[in-house]
Amino acid sequence: MSNTLVIIPTFNEKENIEAIVRAVFSQEKGFDILVVDDNSPDGTAQIVTHLQGEFSQLFLEKRMEKKGLGSAYIHGFKWALKRSYEYLIEMDADFSHDPKDLVRLYRACAVAGADFSIGSRYVNNQVNVVNWDVKRLFLSYFASKYVRIITRIPIMDTTAGFVCYRRKVIESIDLDSIRFIGYAFQIEMKFKAWKHGFAHQEVSVIFTDRKKGQSKMNGAIISEAVFGVIKMRCSGLPKATKI
Repeated sequence: MSNTLVIIPTFNEKENIEAIVRAVFSQEKGFDILVVDDNSPDGTAQIVTHLQGEFSQLFLEKRMEKKGLGSAYIHGFKWALKRSYEYLIEMDADFSHDPKDLVRLYRACAVAGADFSIGSRYVNNQVNVVNWDVKRLFLSYFASKYVRIITRIPIMDTTAGFVCYRRKVIESIDLDSIRFIGYAFQIEMKFKAWKHGFAHQEVSVIFTDRKKGQSKMNGAIISEAVFGVIKMRCSGLPKATKI
């Protein structure tokens, strides 16, 4: 059993899931993988089940309906906390997050001492995004800037979904109190970790838009992020002592 769990939420990812599983397991560090599948009608879960015959470090949680990205990660976090994992990594199934960067995120916590590390597209005034149209690029970049202005959080890529958390960070957050399930989920998790006093490190990565499958981004998810951040900032969190 690895000390690090990679959590991969899926919905209709049959074109990517086998390749991403094999890519994660090919890295120099050993990882365990938990796929949280929202009852994909395309057979994603069946592919994972087949791969479990080859990889003992591969686990599957199949939910009966589509409940959203944030809900899937929370499900994965709770599953991991029942076990002895020390590091939990969020990762997309579509290769927008390069599996080769997993070790870098892990080392930022395990070696460099960060409590949570972020695979950041916007470090040192650079924009590291491949195959995005201009509209989506500006939306993502200025969404992160908007979040920093509203919340004052000192993180450049607040909407990043490629994140490694130490176990104690997840344990300190009341997962049942998380409000958002879409794009804003990533913002809320970072905001709460920061408000609890945990140290972060942004690791520069190149984000590549998916080549296979369909994007899950939509107007409702964007709206949740825009208006939810204001509510989150107003409610805030009391300062807390790190565990």
